[in-house]
Amino acid sequence: MRLGVLDVGSNTIHLQVVDTHPGARPNPTFNYKEELRLTEFLNTNNEITEEGIALLRKSIGNAVLQARTVLVKEFLPFATSALREAANGESIIAGINKEFKIDLQVLEGDEEAKLTFLAARRWFGWSSGRLLVIDIGGGSLEIAVGIDESPEVATSLPLGASRLTQKFLKGNPYSQKGINEMRDHIESQLEAVLPALVKHQDSDRSIATSKTLRTLARLSGDWYDTSGDIIKFDVIRKIATRLADMTHEDRTKLPGVSSNRAKQIVAGAFVTESVMRNLDLKELEICPWALREGIVLKYMDWREKS
Repeated sequence: MRLGVLDVGSNTIHLQVVDTHPGARPNPTFNYKEELRLTEFLNTNNEITEEGIALLRKSIGNAVLQARTVLVKEFLPFATSALREAANGESIIAGINKEFKIDLQVLEGDEEAKLTFLAARRWFGWSSGRLLVIDIGGGSLEIAVGIDESPEVATSLPLGASRLTQKFLKGNPYSQKGINEMRDHIESQLEAVLPALVKHQDSDRSIATSKTLRTLARLSGDWYDTSGDIIKFDVIRKIATRLADMTHEDRTKLPGVSSNRAKQIVAGAFVTESVMRNLDLKELEICPWALREGIVLKYMDWREKS
């Protein structure tokens, strides 16, 4: 079966097409992505502007056309924090669904965490024991912990790399005042969930997903001679400071860092450092699968049972 998973995120509109069947590993066959950065189109009323809506409709229209071109049988579109939290998000989604005859669904933050956790569990398998899974998106941070396929704790915080960059980071390079204010904000947000997470610090493996964390792992390998698929705590502290001292142009020249990612990677590094420090994590291990794979796995599980 050919599935098209459309991820309407805070940074990108990403169509991933996979061929699969119940019990099979999702096999990616086609990808289509457009950078949009919806968080940059919010007005003072927390509404997505008319310009943002027009660009969003255009991007989704392009993705729907691509899905039809490659003969997708089932289309699974979902939206995350940018549309979930926008004051006019519900009406935007209703209009998009009517125009393109799709069923774009909004995922709640804890559901994002659960689906990403499912993907990591299937990737690493039962022998990996208790997992702690961290995902940093454009709008939110998800953390989930557990020993089964459904996590015991799944939480979402508004600590996405794009969101924090928009709110705190100004100048080129970013001002130290903005960096300090952002770090204080990250700490205050994490305080709310630490009591539920601290008791899970004895997890067997700590896992990282998402483009931001994969990029940080690559920088770890390039700069500090690690394997490139792990993030060590003593290294992320150095990386965060080093990235913050660089200009936007210098960050853009780094391997695997696009112009858009260059703006956000500083915030992503400091979120990673704060989470690892507060949970006393010595290292994070990169998982290639994340939310989109979790969507596919959940859907195929449902198909098998129905």
